[in-house]
Amino acid sequence: MNSRERVLAVLDRKPADRIPFDLGGTDCSSIHALPYQALRKHFGLPDGPIKCGCLIQLIAELDGSVMDLMGVDTEILPFGSRETKIWNTPFGIDLVVPARFNVELLPDGSNVVRNAKGVIHAERAAKAYYFDPVGVPLAPVESPGELSRFDDLFERWDYSAVFDEPVEVMAARARRQHAATSRAVIAPWRMHYLQSGQIMRGYEQFLVDLMVEKDLAHAILRKLHEVYLRRVDTFLDAFGDAIDVVFLTDDLGTQDSGLISPALYKEMIYPYASELVGKIRAAGKPVVMHSCGAIAPFIPFLIEMGVNAVNPVQVAATGMNPADLVRQFGKDIAFWGGGCDTQHALNASNPDIVTADVERRMREFGNASLVFTQVHNIQYDVSVANILAMKDAYVKHSR
Repeated sequence: MNSRERVLAVLDRKPADRIPFDLGGTDCSSIHALPYQALRKHFGLPDGPIKCGCLIQLIAELDGSVMDLMGVDTEILPFGSRETKIWNTPFGIDLVVPARFNVELLPDGSNVVRNAKGVIHAERAAKAYYFDPVGVPLAPVESPGELSRFDDLFERWDYSAVFDEPVEVMAARARRQHAATSRAVIAPWRMHYLQSGQIMRGYEQFLVDLMVEKDLAHAILRKLHEVYLRRVDTFLDAFGDAIDVVFLTDDLGTQDSGLISPALYKEMIYPYASELVGKIRAAGKPVVMHSCGAIAPFIPFLIEMGVNAVNPVQVAATGMNPADLVRQFGKDIAFWGGGCDTQHALNASNPDIVTADVERRMREFGNASLVFTQVHNIQYDVSVANILAMKDAYVKHSR
């Protein structure tokens, strides 16, 4: 099998010649720019600015040389911008970012990012390696009728204005990319419902809305949903066979439990998410759903709506032991992640800990339909030795 065939077989829960390997195929299975720079240096690749794959997480967009050297079976179809520039980060790496990504350095060493209106919408604390979103745009809203004032906000939600490449230009780029590779091309469309509501209204307030202001919560979700459905139609028409997998996200869990109850999810979120997934699946595209945390109680809903695989399989969260998940759900869904615990192993001081963790996870997954990658992104403090130890242990147990 080639890489594309291998990944698609796993998502269809069919036999593959080996377990496929993902690094950088999604913005939740990639690598922070700092260890990526070190990895390139280890391989003897030229130094220079690194293309930033996510402006919040500051992960790298992998180039072909690294993907080849690491034996990666996936690659991302990133959103693009008309123009780019170099951002000289305070932590010593030059990143290629969209020209509209306006970063301001403050006297205390922190950064803020302003939108076109000059309003701060993201900030990086001094000595931090990530940005955090800032602002709660729907905080003043008290009734569904007020949402019409925010049409522009909804229309661009999950589709950053700084990534301003026209869809038709991106589609042409997608066709060239797909024709030039045998890897599975992943389209990260995000389109989350619970998480979007929390960011728009405030995390606590939207949880309250879901319980006691259901009309307002549904109005927000419906407005999002209408935008998402139109966007899916646009993307499917534009990209066609130039994408192999659609990647959606919606964080549902904490370390120990769900953010909401399964019953509330089924009532308030499921009707929208299931229609969205169904539209994508009806177009012949497999769907991978990302959700961090203790989400085992929600997996039956993902299966019911037609999701092909769940990511990132946060093995350290309550109820997320791979062996238990495989036993409960393995006949109905594939797993994309869980190959190495980023919380307790991948950043360890000894690569042997990484090797042992990968071997444990591979035993726990057994014969499940699995795309191997670590739990979420490789963080800024992970050594090259640990990355290579993870890859070597995967290779040893991947057939």
